[in-house]
Amino acid sequence: MLLHVENLSVSYGAIEALHDVSLQIEAGEIVTLIGSNGAGKTTLLRMISGLLPAMGGEVSFAGTPIAHLPPHQIVRLGLSHAPEGRQIFANLTVRENLMIGAYQRTDKVEIARNLDRCFALFPILAERRGQRSGTLSGGEQQMLAIARALMQQPKLLLLDEPSLGLAPLVVRKIFEIIRQINASEGVTIFLVEQNAHLALNLAHRAYVLQTGRIIMSGVAKELAEDEEVKRAYLGG
Repeated sequence: MLLHVENLSVSYGAIEALHDVSLQIEAGEIVTLIGSNGAGKTTLLRMISGLLPAMGGEVSFAGTPIAHLPPHQIVRLGLSHAPEGRQIFANLTVRENLMIGAYQRTDKVEIARNLDRCFALFPILAERRGQRSGTLSGGEQQMLAIARALMQQPKLLLLDEPSLGLAPLVVRKIFEIIRQINASEGVTIFLVEQNAHLALNLAHRAYVLQTGRIIMSGVAKELAEDEEVKRAYLGG
């Protein structure tokens, strides 16, 4: 098992954002987490990647407990996070942003190979490599955020709302690249996504988070046919 979360609880002051959340992700999977705004999806990703402390529960990655590790140590273990809102460095070039993704690495030859692989996955970034990232379109910035996370050679990639604010055509393109990253690059993916229809079509398995609690889980295509899921998240 690559990621194991057990009875995880996270609070903001007196407000409990996550309550006894448990889930698991096997190597090679795409697993998605769907839920309404405010359900706690981003909080869960931030906790897994060490950006928020847990009040209770356990998180292990590739057999190593990580709930109390700082983010840079978690990244070093092979877990990368492309956050909600992209959070690129607008004043730096595309190439500089990508190199920041490899900041903990010293293997220059392999870093250069990874850079070439990112440019192959995202040809528009190769064309824009010397351009300031703040001048990119929203879709290009999202591609950059994903590529930057890949520069650390992750075993597990956390993706938080990659479709947010993007045109449907761009979203479909990015989702196809996510599929390719999993199938061709062998990267396991944990996807938080507002577009439940696309997420469930892409993923192998899925969890449904509601007001900080996991209320459903299963094979993604089966959940997509569930009447409760259709009513709540698919407009059915």
